[in-house]
Amino acid sequence: MTLPHLLVFLGTSIVITVAPGPDNLQVLARGIAQGRAAGLVAAYGFASGLLFHTTLAALGLAAVLRASPWAFQAIKLAGAAYLIWIGLKALTSRAGLGVAHGQAGKPLWQVYRQSVLGNLMNPKVTLFFLVFLPQFVDAHGGRPSLQMFMLGLVFMLQTVVIFSVYGWFAGALGAWLKRRPGAGRWLDRAAGATFIALGVRVALPG
Repeated sequence: MTLPHLLVFLGTSIVITVAPGPDNLQVLARGIAQGRAAGLVAAYGFASGLLFHTTLAALGLAAVLRASPWAFQAIKLAGAAYLIWIGLKALTSRAGLGVAHGQAGKPLWQVYRQSVLGNLMNPKVTLFFLVFLPQFVDAHGGRPSLQMFMLGLVFMLQTVVIFSVYGWFAGALGAWLKRRPGAGRWLDRAAGATFIALGVRVALPG
Protein backbone atom coordinates (compact mmCIF):
# COMPACT_ATOMS: atom_id res chain seq x y z
CA MET A 1 0.00 0.00 0.00
CA THR A 2 1.58 3.28 -1.11
CA LEU A 3 1.78 6.44 1.00
CA PRO A 4 -0.41 8.52 -1.38
CA HIS A 5 -3.01 5.74 -1.26
CA LEU A 6 -2.92 5.76 2.54
CA LEU A 7 -3.18 9.55 2.66
CA VAL A 8 -6.31 9.47 0.48
CA PHE A 9 -7.80 6.94 2.89
CA LEU A 10 -6.86 9.07 5.88
CA GLY A 11 -8.35 12.24 4.37
CA THR A 12 -11.57 10.44 3.48
CA SER A 13 -11.79 8.92 6.95
CA ILE A 14 -11.35 12.30 8.64
CA VAL A 15 -14.19 13.87 6.64
CA ILE A 16 -16.45 10.95 7.50
CA THR A 17 -15.54 11.00 11.20
CA VAL A 18 -15.99 14.76 11.62
CA ALA A 19 -19.48 14.72 10.10
CA PRO A 20 -22.22 14.59 12.77
CA GLY A 21 -23.24 11.06 13.68
CA PRO A 22 -24.59 9.09 16.64
CA ASP A 23 -21.15 8.32 18.09
CA ASN A 24 -19.52 11.74 18.04
CA LEU A 25 -22.71 13.41 19.22
CA GLN A 26 -22.83 10.94 22.13
CA VAL A 27 -19.26 11.93 22.99
CA LEU A 28 -20.32 15.57 22.95
CA ALA A 29 -23.36 14.86 25.08
CA ARG A 30 -21.36 12.90 27.65
CA GLY A 31 -18.69 15.59 27.84
CA ILE A 32 -21.28 18.31 28.34
CA ALA A 33 -23.15 16.29 30.96
CA GLN A 34 -20.20 15.00 33.01
CA GLY A 35 -17.18 17.01 32.02
CA ARG A 36 -14.03 16.62 29.99
CA ALA A 37 -12.86 13.30 31.49
CA ALA A 38 -16.15 11.57 30.70
CA GLY A 39 -16.10 12.94 27.15
CA LEU A 40 -12.58 11.57 26.60
CA VAL A 41 -13.49 8.17 28.08
CA ALA A 42 -16.53 7.99 25.79
CA ALA A 43 -14.29 8.85 22.82
CA TYR A 44 -11.90 6.01 23.69
CA GLY A 45 -14.83 3.64 24.15
CA PHE A 46 -16.36 4.30 20.74
CA ALA A 47 -12.96 4.08 19.07
CA SER A 48 -12.15 0.78 20.84
CA GLY A 49 -15.27 -0.81 19.39
CA LEU A 50 -13.87 -0.30 15.89
CA LEU A 51 -11.38 -3.13 16.48
CA PHE A 52 -14.31 -5.54 16.49
CA HIS A 53 -15.73 -4.21 13.23
CA THR A 54 -12.29 -4.21 11.59
CA THR A 55 -11.76 -7.85 12.56
CA LEU A 56 -15.15 -8.90 11.19
CA ALA A 57 -14.56 -7.03 7.96
CA ALA A 58 -11.04 -8.42 7.47
CA LEU A 59 -12.02 -12.03 8.19
CA GLY A 60 -15.14 -11.73 6.06
CA LEU A 61 -13.22 -10.33 3.11
CA ALA A 62 -10.59 -13.06 3.39
CA ALA A 63 -13.27 -15.75 3.39
CA VAL A 64 -14.98 -14.30 0.32
CA LEU A 65 -11.69 -13.96 -1.56
CA ARG A 66 -10.89 -17.61 -0.89
CA ALA A 67 -14.32 -18.63 -2.20
CA SER A 68 -14.18 -16.86 -5.58
CA PRO A 69 -11.54 -15.05 -7.66
CA TRP A 70 -14.23 -12.58 -8.79
CA ALA A 71 -15.45 -11.86 -5.29
CA PHE A 72 -13.12 -8.93 -4.63
CA GLN A 73 -14.38 -6.97 -7.64
CA ALA A 74 -17.97 -7.83 -6.79
CA ILE A 75 -17.50 -6.51 -3.26
CA LYS A 76 -15.97 -3.31 -4.55
CA LEU A 77 -18.84 -2.69 -6.99
CA ALA A 78 -21.47 -3.47 -4.37
CA GLY A 79 -19.61 -1.22 -1.96
CA ALA A 80 -19.47 1.57 -4.54
CA ALA A 81 -23.25 1.42 -4.94
CA TYR A 82 -23.73 1.47 -1.17
CA LEU A 83 -21.34 4.39 -0.67
CA ILE A 84 -23.14 6.42 -3.35
CA TRP A 85 -26.48 5.62 -1.70
CA ILE A 86 -25.39 6.74 1.80
CA GLY A 87 -23.74 9.78 0.19
CA LEU A 88 -27.05 10.79 -1.36
CA LYS A 89 -28.75 10.25 2.01
CA ALA A 90 -26.19 12.50 3.70
CA LEU A 91 -26.68 15.22 1.07
CA THR A 92 -30.44 15.27 1.70
CA SER A 93 -30.22 14.80 5.47
CA ARG A 94 -31.94 17.30 7.72
CA ALA A 95 -30.75 15.74 10.95
CA GLY A 96 -30.35 18.22 13.76
CA LEU A 97 -27.35 18.69 15.96
CA GLY A 98 -29.15 18.93 19.26
CA VAL A 99 -26.92 17.61 22.04
CA ALA A 100 -28.50 16.18 25.15
CA HIS A 101 -27.58 17.92 28.38
CA GLY A 102 -29.68 15.75 30.69
CA GLN A 103 -27.60 12.58 30.73
CA ALA A 104 -27.20 11.17 34.21
CA GLY A 105 -23.72 11.06 35.66
CA LYS A 106 -22.00 7.65 35.63
CA PRO A 107 -18.65 6.26 36.80
CA LEU A 108 -16.03 6.52 34.08
CA TRP A 109 -15.72 2.73 33.70
CA GLN A 110 -19.45 2.58 32.99
CA VAL A 111 -19.13 5.38 30.45
CA TYR A 112 -16.37 3.43 28.69
CA ARG A 113 -18.29 0.14 28.76
CA GLN A 114 -21.48 1.78 27.51
CA SER A 115 -19.58 3.46 24.66
CA VAL A 116 -17.86 0.23 23.59
CA LEU A 117 -21.11 -1.74 23.68
CA GLY A 118 -22.95 1.01 21.83
CA ASN A 119 -20.43 0.77 19.02
CA LEU A 120 -20.25 -3.04 19.01
CA MET A 121 -24.01 -3.47 18.78
CA ASN A 122 -24.44 -1.12 15.84
CA PRO A 123 -24.68 -3.36 12.73
CA LYS A 124 -24.45 -0.30 10.48
CA VAL A 125 -20.83 0.18 11.55
CA THR A 126 -19.97 -3.40 10.56
CA LEU A 127 -21.71 -2.96 7.22
CA PHE A 128 -19.90 0.32 6.64
CA PHE A 129 -16.51 -1.25 7.32
CA LEU A 130 -17.31 -4.18 5.04
CA VAL A 131 -17.90 -1.85 2.09
CA PHE A 132 -15.56 1.04 2.96
CA LEU A 133 -12.25 -0.61 3.82
CA PRO A 134 -12.07 -2.90 0.74
CA GLN A 135 -12.19 0.17 -1.52
CA PHE A 136 -8.63 0.94 -0.41
CA VAL A 137 -7.26 -2.61 -0.49
CA ASP A 138 -4.78 -3.32 -3.27
CA ALA A 139 -6.02 -6.56 -4.83
CA HIS A 140 -2.53 -7.23 -6.21
CA GLY A 141 -0.67 -6.20 -3.08
CA GLY A 142 -1.18 -9.50 -1.28
CA ARG A 143 -2.43 -10.25 2.24
CA PRO A 144 -5.75 -8.39 1.95
CA SER A 145 -6.66 -9.20 5.55
CA LEU A 146 -3.48 -7.52 6.81
CA GLN A 147 -4.21 -4.49 4.61
CA MET A 148 -7.71 -4.33 6.08
CA PHE A 149 -6.34 -4.48 9.63
CA MET A 150 -3.90 -1.68 8.82
CA LEU A 151 -6.65 0.47 7.36
CA GLY A 152 -8.89 -0.25 10.33
CA LEU A 153 -6.10 0.75 12.70
CA VAL A 154 -5.57 4.03 10.84
CA PHE A 155 -9.31 4.69 10.95
CA MET A 156 -9.39 3.92 14.67
CA LEU A 157 -6.42 6.17 15.46
CA GLN A 158 -7.84 9.16 13.62
CA THR A 159 -11.19 8.49 15.32
CA VAL A 160 -9.48 8.62 18.72
CA VAL A 161 -7.93 11.99 17.86
CA ILE A 162 -11.12 13.56 16.47
CA PHE A 163 -13.44 12.15 19.13
CA SER A 164 -10.99 13.27 21.82
CA VAL A 165 -11.24 16.81 20.44
CA TYR A 166 -15.02 16.50 20.68
CA GLY A 167 -14.74 15.26 24.27
CA TRP A 168 -12.11 17.80 25.36
CA PHE A 169 -13.98 20.79 23.97
CA ALA A 170 -17.46 19.33 24.51
CA GLY A 171 -18.95 22.39 26.17
CA ALA A 172 -17.63 24.88 23.64
CA LEU A 173 -18.39 22.67 20.63
CA GLY A 174 -21.89 21.89 21.85
CA ALA A 175 -22.69 25.58 22.31
CA TRP A 176 -21.17 26.45 18.90
CA LEU A 177 -23.18 23.76 17.10
CA LYS A 178 -26.41 24.86 18.80
CA ARG A 179 -25.82 28.45 17.68
CA ARG A 180 -25.11 27.30 14.12
CA PRO A 181 -27.57 24.53 13.19
CA GLY A 182 -26.60 24.93 9.54
CA ALA A 183 -23.05 23.74 10.33
CA GLY A 184 -24.26 20.19 10.72
CA ARG A 185 -25.93 20.24 7.33
CA TRP A 186 -22.73 21.47 5.66
CA LEU A 187 -20.69 18.77 7.38
CA ASP A 188 -23.24 16.20 6.23
CA ARG A 189 -22.94 17.51 2.68
CA ALA A 190 -19.15 17.31 2.80
CA ALA A 191 -19.34 13.70 3.99
CA GLY A 192 -22.02 12.92 1.39
CA ALA A 193 -19.92 14.34 -1.43
CA THR A 194 -16.95 12.31 -0.19
CA PHE A 195 -18.97 9.10 -0.18
CA ILE A 196 -20.31 9.73 -3.69
CA ALA A 197 -16.90 10.65 -5.11
CA LEU A 198 -15.36 7.52 -3.60
CA GLY A 199 -18.19 5.33 -4.91
CA VAL A 200 -17.91 6.76 -8.41
CA ARG A 201 -14.12 6.37 -8.41
CA VAL A 202 -14.45 2.71 -7.46
CA ALA A 203 -17.22 2.01 -9.98
CA LEU A 204 -15.35 3.46 -12.94
CA PRO A 205 -13.03 1.08 -14.80
CA GLY A 206 -9.30 1.56 -14.75
